[in-house]
Amino acid sequence: MKTSARISALLVLGSVLAGCAALPGGGPAPVDAFDLTPPPVSTDGRRAARTQILVTEPTAIKMLDGQDIVVKTSGGAIQYLGGVRWADRLPRIVQTSMADLYQRSGRFGGVGMPGEGLAIDYQILADLRSFDVQVNGAKRAEVELFVRVLNDRNGVVRASRTFRASAPVTGTGSEAFAAALDRAFSAAVADLVDWTVTSI
Repeated sequence: MKTSARISALLVLGSVLAGCAALPGGGPAPVDAFDLTPPPVSTDGRRAARTQILVTEPTAIKMLDGQDIVVKTSGGAIQYLGGVRWADRLPRIVQTSMADLYQRSGRFGGVGMPGEGLAIDYQILADLRSFDVQVNGAKRAEVELFVRVLNDRNGVVRASRTFRASAPVTGTGSEAFAAALDRAFSAAVADLVDWTVTSI
């Protein structure tokens, strides 16, 4: 897991699990901003060389539609991890990572995101259902995405599937939480490219 940027907090997160001391002189505490590490991808297997796909931004409920890292406590409460955040809105980061995964596979004629002007054959639609760390018992990251392959020419959904995975939190501190989410996401989308190719 890598820290993509070191930025100043513009606002104090609502619930703080890990406090950060203020900088000398009374300035705001620094906030670590995390990105998702590009998952490994296989370039072998069946190809859809003439097919062009569009990766849309995943839909998400409000608590996942921002830059906060979500933590679920044993009592079912939802909190935001203090002192860290995602480098961009989480749905945007997931969209970019998925598009990168498809592109690096080399198994499609073209891969793009909205606004890039491709003549699209299929859209990849995703719902971001879970992307959080649960601390009820052994700490673990949980990621779940529901993905559909939509024929852009006739509006028919060709296939749909839920991709989910969990990863234990190893180590302590905020970076360990973000790293566990990164690993869970990589595991969840490990079969995404193969499944998509066989679905179209």
